[in-house]
Amino acid sequence: MQYQYHNPVHVHFGAGTLNNLKKILNGRTAFLVTFPEARQFGLIEKIEQLLGAQLVGVEENVFPNPDVSTLSDSYQNFWAKHAKTDVILALGGGSAIDTAKSFMVGTQSGKFDELIELLSKGALFKPHATKSLVAIPTTAGTGSEVTPWATIWDKANGKKYSLHLPETWPEAAIVDPQLMLSLPASVTLQSGLDALSHALESIWNRNANPISDTFGVSAAKGVMNILPRLMADQHNIQLRSDMALAALKAGMAFSNTKTALAHSISYDMTLQYGVPHGIACSFTLPMVLKKAIGCSQERDQVLNEIFDCDNSQAPQVLMDFLKKLGVKTDFGDYGVASTEADQMILKALDGVRGKNFIGAN
Repeated sequence: MQYQYHNPVHVHFGAGTLNNLKKILNGRTAFLVTFPEARQFGLIEKIEQLLGAQLVGVEENVFPNPDVSTLSDSYQNFWAKHAKTDVILALGGGSAIDTAKSFMVGTQSGKFDELIELLSKGALFKPHATKSLVAIPTTAGTGSEVTPWATIWDKANGKKYSLHLPETWPEAAIVDPQLMLSLPASVTLQSGLDALSHALESIWNRNANPISDTFGVSAAKGVMNILPRLMADQHNIQLRSDMALAALKAGMAFSNTKTALAHSISYDMTLQYGVPHGIACSFTLPMVLKKAIGCSQERDQVLNEIFDCDNSQAPQVLMDFLKKLGVKTDFGDYGVASTEADQMILKALDGVRGKNFIGAN
């Protein structure tokens, strides 16, 4: 059989690699998109010191799960004032990188509403203008630094939009574990579990192949080995580095397969119940694993590489792993009645990501 794998992102990995930023930009101007706490952590000052006059602007009011209600003004301000800027820098977790990806895509009018209208059609389109992106993750989990996808939420109307175009691949990713040392425990856990979900979702996936499997298996084994130790020793730079590498591998895996059922379920859990993304897409992993086993002999063999037990016991192993990290694995634990949970699963299976699951009809 023949397989294809494509990922155009130039990855710079290791402690201290942020110091290569000026060289990576190679004289180009940059606009920084980051999160509010970045200034108090000294990260904005660090970027300013590295770039000097090359840094032409900063958007530092990026909040979790970027929503149309807050993105519109900042998007329009960027394209009105910085249309000639060469590169967007995304410094932060998935929300900062998702926000930066939305800024990458310029509409003819310069209005954010036009972008949402294009996204609502669910089809590829050619942007009126685009910017290059250098993604600098401060969490180990999102994988967004090596994928073309971004999620834009519309909580007021119970919707989410997926931005994914050939133009929204980052040009480069700077994965510097030193930037992750200040992460609070809750974010460390949530982002690590997001990475585990990415890894497993790439395996029980209709788009999987041996190349993506190589990344997915290594990532899943890595997260399950590293995350408990990291939660007990969060200032350990070697563990932070190991976790960043596992999360990067998970991103490389699902960059070609997309996610599947667990992520499809997570969207309603976040929209309707406010469950943080990393928890929303991971608490169902044992249930989804149980559904996946037996659907494909080939996929079963790959899953068997992750768990040191017979596949029939793997869902319980995964459940025990999550519970030891303090993550509850039943819908009822999050206020979702059993009948509503069943409906949520059926809806998720019929969603764009749910249809990637090997157990979907």
